[in-house]
Amino acid sequence: MAAEGALYGTGRRKSSVARVWLSPGDGKLMVNRRPLQEYFSRPTHQASAVQPLKAAGVEGKFDLRVNVAGGGLTGQAGAVRLGVARALLVVDASLRPTLRKAGFLTRDPRMKERKKYGQKGARARFQFSKR
Repeated sequence: MAAEGALYGTGRRKSSVARVWLSPGDGKLMVNRRPLQEYFSRPTHQASAVQPLKAAGVEGKFDLRVNVAGGGLTGQAGAVRLGVARALLVVDASLRPTLRKAGFLTRDPRMKERKKYGQKGARARFQFSKR
C-alpha cells in the first residue's frame, strides 16, 4: 500500500490514530485520499498538521500521504502532527533536537476520563436532595 521509498510514522492523540507516509516530492498533502485543505477545513487544523515540516525547513520537499481514523478533527490533526514529526526523524535523525524543542515529538497524554458507576459522568454527580 505504501509508495516505494516512503518513510513511515505513527501518531496518536486522544482516540485518533494517524498513519503517515513521507516520500520525496513537491509538497502534495493527502489525508484519507483527499487534499489536506479539503479534509481539515479549519486553518488551525491545517497549520497544526504541517507544523513539523515548517520547523524542519523541508516544506514543499516531501509528499505526505496520511490515513487517519477515530476521534474528532482536532485530535486527528494532533495525531497527524506527531506522525509527520516521527516520519521526519526517519528521514533525518539530526532533526530530533529541533522537533523536540518545538514539542512535536511529545505524545499528548490527555485522554477522556471514564464515567464512574453511581455517577452521571466522569465528575458530574446525580442531583442530591436531602429530602
